[in-house]
Amino acid sequence: PLCLLLQFLGYLRACDRLLKQGYDEGQVEEAMEMFQYSEKKAAEFLHLLAQFNDMGFQQNEIKEVLLLCENHREKALEELMTQ
Repeated sequence: PLCLLLQFLGYLRACDRLLKQGYDEGQVEEAMEMFQYSEKKAAEFLHLLAQFNDMGFQQNEIKEVLLLCENHREKALEELMTQ
């Protein structure tokens, strides 16, 4: 039980750090789940999601491509450009 509590507290701290960077709460939770609670990978995903969203790409397409390309910016951008 203590181990689970510590994991949960770590998850909450990671979410809090991402929220303080200005990301949407729902997107933070979704990203943390998608990347098995890896704060680093979730942060990369959220950063690229925002970047590609600002470029005018559709959010659902961005999410799909980032997952397929494992957050590799250049590969994801190339894939988005060809769609």
